[in-house]
Amino acid sequence: MKDHGRYQPFTYYQLMETSLRELLVEKGIVTDAQVSEEVAAMRARTLQRGAKVVAKAWLDPQYKKRLLANGTAACEELGLEIPGLRLVAVENTPQVHNAIVCTLCSCYPRVLLGIPPDWYKSRNYRSRMVREPRAVLAEFGLSIPDAVQIRVHDSTADMRYLVLPMRPKGTEGWDEARLAGIVSRDAMIGVAVPTVK
Repeated sequence: MKDHGRYQPFTYYQLMETSLRELLVEKGIVTDAQVSEEVAAMRARTLQRGAKVVAKAWLDPQYKKRLLANGTAACEELGLEIPGLRLVAVENTPQVHNAIVCTLCSCYPRVLLGIPPDWYKSRNYRSRMVREPRAVLAEFGLSIPDAVQIRVHDSTADMRYLVLPMRPKGTEGWDEARLAGIVSRDAMIGVAVPTVK
């Protein structure tokens, strides 16, 4: 691997990924082309997919009920496949603020939010969010009043969470596209809230 003209050895994870991919190709389980297609598809997934889900829930109370009851099925209604996973949507309210983490690795709803940010995968975030969520959220610039309960949800290999943030005041009469435009990745993780500018 090259870095500005200098040779850099593979990291542990790069070496593992390369070894596994080469083994799968050698055994005829997948082709290089299939791997490249899947990687391209994963990179094409962006936070706009999740923002579409949130905006739909803000506008359609029946859809919101279905999303909170079965996140996977509700996303599939919108043509967003959630393959092999159970998606759980958790709703922020004036009494409860939700945040997501994966304490063991970096399980994350990539299919809806795209590639996870580096901080989400960091040991610091993964360990501190469960122990001192209020302090971690404050470091993101999000001050949660003491009267509001913070619930931290730990993703697993087969279950992902999506935070359904509260709809900001001042967005009455907005259409779905405009609403989706104020929904950030961080709001769907729970380390930020949507704001009207």
